[in-house]
Amino acid sequence: MTSTTNFLAFDLGASGGRAMVGRFDGERLALEEIHRFANGPTRLVNRLHWDALNLFNEMKTGLGKAVEQLGGHLAACGVDTWGVDFGLLDKHDNLVGNPYHYRDGRTDGMIELAFDRASREEIFTQTGIQLMQINTLFQLLAMKDTPALAAAETLLMMPDLLNFWFTGQKACEYTDASTSQCFNMAEGRWATDLLARLDLPAHLFLDVIQPGTKLGPLLPHLAEEVGLKNGLTVIAPGSHDTASAVAAVPVLPDDATRFAYISSGTWSLVGAEVQRPVINDQSLLYNFTNEGGVEGTVRLLKNLTGLWLVQECRRVWALEGSKLTWAELTDLAEVCQPLLAFIDPDDSVFFSPGDMGARIVEFCRKSGQAVPDSKGAILRCALESLALKYRWTIERVEALTGQAVDVVHLVGGGTQNKLLNQFTANATGRRVMAGPSEATATGNVLIQMLAMGQISSLSQGREIVRASFPVESYEPQDRETWGEAYQRFVKLLN
Repeated sequence: MTSTTNFLAFDLGASGGRAMVGRFDGERLALEEIHRFANGPTRLVNRLHWDALNLFNEMKTGLGKAVEQLGGHLAACGVDTWGVDFGLLDKHDNLVGNPYHYRDGRTDGMIELAFDRASREEIFTQTGIQLMQINTLFQLLAMKDTPALAAAETLLMMPDLLNFWFTGQKACEYTDASTSQCFNMAEGRWATDLLARLDLPAHLFLDVIQPGTKLGPLLPHLAEEVGLKNGLTVIAPGSHDTASAVAAVPVLPDDATRFAYISSGTWSLVGAEVQRPVINDQSLLYNFTNEGGVEGTVRLLKNLTGLWLVQECRRVWALEGSKLTWAELTDLAEVCQPLLAFIDPDDSVFFSPGDMGARIVEFCRKSGQAVPDSKGAILRCALESLALKYRWTIERVEALTGQAVDVVHLVGGGTQNKLLNQFTANATGRRVMAGPSEATATGNVLIQMLAMGQISSLSQGREIVRASFPVESYEPQDRETWGEAYQRFVKLLN
């Protein structure tokens, strides 16, 4: 009889979180969602925060369900979340206020303020990170001279904060630390010189640990609370959700240097897996990012606005009384006229929550294009624009790496939007391999398996992913029509 080892992945995204049990029988991995909970910004007066205590409470509920379902037979657990956001602890390890949400408006103008003290080139050279106002560096700059920052003794990125509450151990995991723009990717240390230039407190930052580090056992009172009698090892996986998602890309060995990935969800993370940071004038010009990966790799990528556009349309339309399922939204888009008008998904007008449909219509009007005249046309405009921005980004990946991209691996929840998958193949002119949809939780479990000696390498883990989960292939269609559309799209960007 084949024995099964059980792992628990906590996967927290910008719109929700899940507790996922991973069962590994020595050959194949099976995932099961046992607890799902909502996440999102909580507005307090005029500020956006995360409800960190509620998130932790939901995670404890998920852990309790796993313990009950598995009879306590659970080898390890790991936490991944979105990047850039953090919690501050005081000298008594108490949380200093609710962690801010990265879309909070307090970072407006902070990039420009930073440039008064350090040039764009200096910031990028020291960190290798795409300049975005959501980054930890600019959030800290917005908090400068506030009582909260003055009281802080320790900064923990969101997964590190949750790990601290699970284990009592304070540490910063590499993949998530690398999203902060406070970390020197080239030298593998915190960017203390840059922090000094911006007069930000470097003492907040702890030593950085690698993905796969065993943080320690679950705190005794938590084990008792969830009914766990056996030990449970808490492991730091690729704690940034994209790092875990990329770890689960089921790339074939022959494609290992010729693939691009798109981690598709609220954000679209488009890039390549490289062995060292690409920090030069060209990557600065393209505003690419170098984030930490697993097994010593670097994720050379660009953060693009993703299905946030569709999510906000759906949310606002629901408030107006038009409650549509995801499938119904896709059906509306599919029957509309193709390639009518485009937006730049990353224009600042689409950053904040609001009436995204109206913003898309206004963008098309202001740019002199045909105006989408229905919900379906608005959605089609958004999805086609995303696919065309993927092509623009992949072409720059090729320029930065000097390596042609033959296949695009699309992973994450966005793979369930088959219309966008096909648009991506059409726009890029490349075969698209879509799946697994639960890439982040899968990668989280893979790193736990590595840490616990269940597998010996990431490549072995990816073989297990290929054997365990369905992957759907999409071939390019209407190349000439999409090629002409791309030329129009590039002119719009310029």
